[in-house]
Amino acid sequence: MLYDDGRVACDGTGVRLRAYYFPWGAKRIKYTAIQAYVRRPMGRLSGQLRIWGSGDLVHWYNLDPKRGGKDTAFELQTRARIRPVVTPDDPDAFERVLAAHVGHG
Repeated sequence: MLYDDGRVACDGTGVRLRAYYFPWGAKRIKYTAIQAYVRRPMGRLSGQLRIWGSGDLVHWYNLDPKRGGKDTAFELQTRARIRPVVTPDDPDAFERVLAAHVGHG
């Protein structure tokens, strides 16, 4: 594993989002499917209070009960209409892995 915080994990081929689908299904995204990623600040009106799911049917947040105490999110852009948004425990370490496999955001 190149990164693993219990909810978000990265290995040599892609990102695994645990507890992505209801009720507890994981989602795997290969690095080759990620066209770009956006690191963005997160506040009360921009996802910080969303524990799981979507408020706009475009962005989907994996389950993260600790999201309320975090301030950084990553939007993973793929060819799919729904864009996964993740909030890793260590944003810098997660971004280093993405940058090494996807390029810059």
